[in-house]
Amino acid sequence: MLAPAQVEHYARDGFLSPNPALTRDEAAAYRAKLAAFEAAVGGPLTSDATTRYRARTHVLLAWVHGLVSHPAILDAVESLIGPDILVYTSTWFIKEPESAAIAAWHQDATYFGLRPYVHVTAWLALTDANAENGCMEFLPGSHARGQLPHRAGVVPDSVNRAGQAVTVDVDDAPAVHAPLRAGEFSLHHTLLLHRSQPNRSEGRRVGLAISYVPTSVQHRGVKHKTPAMLVRGVDRFGHFELEPAPAADLDEAARAAYARSAEGYRASYAEQVAREG
Repeated sequence: MLAPAQVEHYARDGFLSPNPALTRDEAAAYRAKLAAFEAAVGGPLTSDATTRYRARTHVLLAWVHGLVSHPAILDAVESLIGPDILVYTSTWFIKEPESAAIAAWHQDATYFGLRPYVHVTAWLALTDANAENGCMEFLPGSHARGQLPHRAGVVPDSVNRAGQAVTVDVDDAPAVHAPLRAGEFSLHHTLLLHRSQPNRSEGRRVGLAISYVPTSVQHRGVKHKTPAMLVRGVDRFGHFELEPAPAADLDEAARAAYARSAEGYRASYAEQVAREG
């Protein structure tokens, strides 16, 4: 569990980094599993043909479910949002060598439609992430500004699905890089402004972003009951369509659950993009 000083740091600055989870050997083993999955689906997850597999693979692959339910990550998250925890979604953020892919200044909350704003993102590095290959940059304390206006579809080469950016001026002088070694993770608040630069290195940058919410959170979508997966504690509220954990990679039940999960999340996300612009 996080120490009180770490919880205070997160409350003040809106992020906490780095935090340990995997050994370097474990991170390498998971990279090998990712490579095998990419080979099975026909290519890297950064390609147009396989991009549908970037999100929610914790429903499809038992080893990704093992990552999103890793005790070191869940212990830290529990310190921030309590013991009853849902994974709202997970997304692979991969930058190929010398890739132009970026994320502009944005807040995760904008198109998720979750209230209240207590969602925390854990960004787990499977490779080293640093300034050269486009690690995340955080703007300390910016979560205190509340939800800011965004526009979708305005960022070429965006690693984010909506290609979004804030539409207000951002003073980035106080911004700080959040480098991670393979196996470490960062935590950031859903309203914290953050971005990432291109990968200027000759190596791949690989991370898994995991969105955690307490079971008390609600989704404001009016057309769809959004899927989520319980990974710790109990769900006393029933606000989400609970998803099963995969028993084995790519088995028939996992494929069926993943198809439902991907469609449910896509519909909910599209509704929020249309609402927010």
